Amino acid sequence: MRTRFAPAPTGWLHLGHVLNAEYVWQAGAEVLLRIEDHDRERCRPEYESGILDDLDWLGYRPDIFHTDAFRAGVCDGRQSDRESVYREAVDILERQGRLYACDCRRATIEERTVRRSPSELCYDGYCRDRGLPLTDGYGWRVRMDPGVEHFVDRRLGAQAQDPSIQCGDVLIRDRLGNWTYQFAVSVDDFRQGIDLVIRGEDLLSSTGRQIRLARLLGRERPAAFLHHALIMQSPGQKLSKSDAATGIRDLRGRGLTPADVKNLVRTV
Repeated sequence: MRTRFAPAPTGWLHLGHVLNAEYVWQAGAEVLLRIEDHDRERCRPEYESGILDDLDWLGYRPDIFHTDAFRAGVCDGRQSDRESVYREAVDILERQGRLYACDCRRATIEERTVRRSPSELCYDGYCRDRGLPLTDGYGWRVRMDPGVEHFVDRRLGAQAQDPSIQCGDVLIRDRLGNWTYQFAVSVDDFRQGIDLVIRGEDLLSSTGRQIRLARLLGRERPAAFLHHALIMQSPGQKLSKSDAATGIRDLRGRGLTPADVKNLVRTV
């Protein structure tokens, strides 16, 4: 099997990443390293460099796209290098008649919509039939028809999610031209042959829509999923990249060894 470790260079590596890496590298699968830098406004080259250095220090060696390949610029493991792949996926969705432009802002969606979940806003399809152009300056959405996606999480068991109820039509590109997380990872997990996705349970609700998107793009058999527990700063608040006390570079500076850092997460 092939899995992936996929940090976003929007901050430094922290203990939450190490917990995920422990699950990923102990799964007995081939590991692909992906840098998820789809958000051009928040990603920074210094964060990517720090992530690569910390992975080397911790001893996590990917089988596909080694850290040196990123430094040398000789791999397409960054999402920012995969524009043509995402454009091909967009063409598929457009030919299916599922893609449309949207000019709704979050505040106006909030005004029109009753939240079904305290953590997520469900888009109401307002722009579906407005015929706005698929150009820069507009968000791009994919129509999600009603229907339940069933899957078995390797830790949490049987799951059933209906994306049309959870989130509505999925935003795949924002008005600034950034590909969204939901779209980019769905395309990449499919095109890069990822058949085991290991991530934190805060992303469990994303699974149904990502299975749906991948199937629309031609994936016949979905990936398997395992959503592990999170390291929490406090009840109800997961670990943050801004918490310096858990940043790997800070722990290194305090004299901890790679073994010390790994032992900090192995009780979770």
